[in-house]
Amino acid sequence: MRKFALPVLLLLAVASMLSAAEIRGSYIEARNADIYVAQCFANSEVGLVGDLALMGWKIDQGSFNNVSLDGLGVVAVVRAKSTLGDPFHSAYPTKAVLIVDERANTAQTAALEGFVHKMAGDLVQSVVRTERAPITFDFNGNIHAGIATMTAGNLARIQTRELRDGDAVCHNAFVYYQPLSKVDHAMPARAVENRFAGEGLNAVWSSPDKNSAFVATFTAESD
Repeated sequence: MRKFALPVLLLLAVASMLSAAEIRGSYIEARNADIYVAQCFANSEVGLVGDLALMGWKIDQGSFNNVSLDGLGVVAVVRAKSTLGDPFHSAYPTKAVLIVDERANTAQTAALEGFVHKMAGDLVQSVVRTERAPITFDFNGNIHAGIATMTAGNLARIQTRELRDGDAVCHNAFVYYQPLSKVDHAMPARAVENRFAGEGLNAVWSSPDKNSAFVATFTAESD
């Protein structure tokens, strides 16, 4: 039996190394335009709304640039030139405000900023302001329920619920826009609340009661 001990230990060590090289968590997003919608309705909104978005990541476990981010959160607030996700017209340039978990130390703050750039890409290429705030998430234990809440102090908040019959303007609604961040699995949801009250983007908003949200899980490689 002893001759199997070393291979087993090696497999466990490799599995541990692979796990440590990943960042896992949950994600929430809301925009000022429906993402679960019939195409005819989406076409009537494009170019008019959908230029504002909140994106929040709750990191359950993992490190970025060898800095542990376990349990921390970060939020990106984006204002684009036009409708985000429009396949026919560019939404760029964009401007972004980052809200970093107030519990993060200096190294973790830098790592969270790097993590957001990895996950959101060009959407956060131009960060005009960085804030610190208490950030809380509640995903109700299951993203498939569509019930989630993200709060970033007094600056930003998303609250969602599951989609219901009657939420869509037309009965042939589908996921017209994809999530703005890299995710493993996403569920469209109803944004009961979607607001930003901070500075830096020359825009504040409250855009509730729209089919404009995603709740999701993510797994990313640690840089």
